[in-house]
Formats: sequence, C-alpha cells, structure tokens
Amino acid sequence: MKDPLIKLENISFSYNSYSVLENINFELNLGEKIGLIGPNGSGKTTLLFIIMGFLKPLSGKIFILGKERKKEKDFLEVRQKLGLLFQDSDSQLFCPTVKEDIAFGPLNLGKNRKEVKEIVEKIASLFNIKHLLERPIYKLSGGEKKVVALATVFAMDPIAYLLDEPSSGLDEEIKKKLIEFLKVYVKTCLIVSHDHEFLKATVEKIYILKNKNIYLY
Repeated sequence: MKDPLIKLENISFSYNSYSVLENINFELNLGEKIGLIGPNGSGKTTLLFIIMGFLKPLSGKIFILGKERKKEKDFLEVRQKLGLLFQDSDSQLFCPTVKEDIAFGPLNLGKNRKEVKEIVEKIASLFNIKHLLERPIYKLSGGEKKVVALATVFAMDPIAYLLDEPSSGLDEEIKKKLIEFLKVYVKTCLIVSHDHEFLKATVEKIYILKNKNIYLY
C-alpha cells in the first residue's frame, strides 16, 4: 500500500494562546476527493496553510509525497506539486495583468514560452476569461478575481488541489463549469467550503472541523 499523498499526525496549532487545532489526524490519498466544512474560525484555512508550510504547527508531524516536511525548504516541492486556492483572491494575484498571473505558475515550473502560451489560452478558454487576459488585475471585479485565481491554480496542473471556498463569489454559469472541471479533470482534491450543495456535487466524502478536531461528517 502506497503512502498517503498528505498525512497529518497529531497536529496542534494556536494563535498566540488561543488553541485552534488539537491533535488533528488527517489523510488524503491520491484519487480521493474530500470536502471540509466547519464554523467560521474553526481552523479550516489554518489546516490548509499548515499543509503548504505557511504556518508551523506547535506539535505533530506532516508527511507529504511520502516525506516528512519540517523546514521551509521541505515545502518548496510541496508548493510546486499541490495547488492552493486562497480564500482571498488578492493574496493569489500579484502580476500586472491576468495573462501574466496565469502564466506565472507554469513558467516557475520550467515550461517554455510556447507551452505556457498554450496553457494560458486553454485555461482562459475553459474559464471563459479570454476577454480578461490583457486586463490589469486591479480593474477586475471580486467575481472576476476569483475566476482568475482559480485559473492560476489549474494552470499549474498540480497533483492535488487544495481549494479554499472556490465557489464563493462565482455566478451560476461559472460555478457549473467549475463543478464540471472538478468532476472530469481533477482526481485528487481537498475543498474547504460552506456551500454544501457544491461539495455534494464535487467530492466523495465530507469531514467537519469543530471543537479543534476533525470528524467524518
């Protein structure tokens, strides 16, 4: 039996003296689609940030791609191979234009200019944002920023997707396209969402994070 793609062992985390997570155990295997729900402030985003190495737990162990991850350098490979969608799109978008933001990930992964151009065109077509490619990020609406942020994650073609509230701010047409994409193209994902209907349409099982721990919903 292969190692889980992501394995958290007895993870605890506090903001100053406020305990958020206590002895969390969690696994995501290749080919699994998992949803995560929970009250505001329960630690769902914190859990994603711990997986990506943006936050360091007080205690516990993090195994990703079969290796224990402790130091900042250990998470460089993680950030190349797992695609994180931030809840706040402004945290995701930092290039001058939409086209440059979508191209940033593939270029960082070593793709050549021709490959990157093809990826940008394919992703822009998929998300119906070709008309936005030359637009400055600061001129986008909140919904447009969310779609572009999603496009930047999908452009990297990660092994697994960690999506924080991916359906919030999307109109129904784009939400349907996202659901279809997740069904057809995405094999492994962890989706944090308050949208139960969206989760029912996209994942196979749902966990709930409450009272500082995680349970099957």
